[in-house]
Amino acid sequence: MLHSAPLSQAIKDAVRHVHEWWDSGGYPDSLDGERIPLFARILAVADAFEAMTSDRPYRPALSSQQALAELRRMRGVQFDPQIVDAFCACAQGGDLPGS
Repeated sequence: MLHSAPLSQAIKDAVRHVHEWWDSGGYPDSLDGERIPLFARILAVADAFEAMTSDRPYRPALSSQQALAELRRMRGVQFDPQIVDAFCACAQGGDLPGS
């Protein structure tokens, strides 16, 4: 679907690899660490935070603090540690919506 979309290759790569895990446990290509495109690593943290802090049919939203704790727990496993640290610093500085 994205192949013909008028988007930069960096954006296409980010969308393709947003579910890769820092420790190679993700998909579609089992990339790890810095082999995962930077935009995908940033998008993964932002997407996870948004998903955790939104109501879902199967569970209520977590608080921002609960979601940040989960990001920290998965730091170095699912998420790039530096991206998690930067995201949490922004959240604690009040630079994120709802923080």
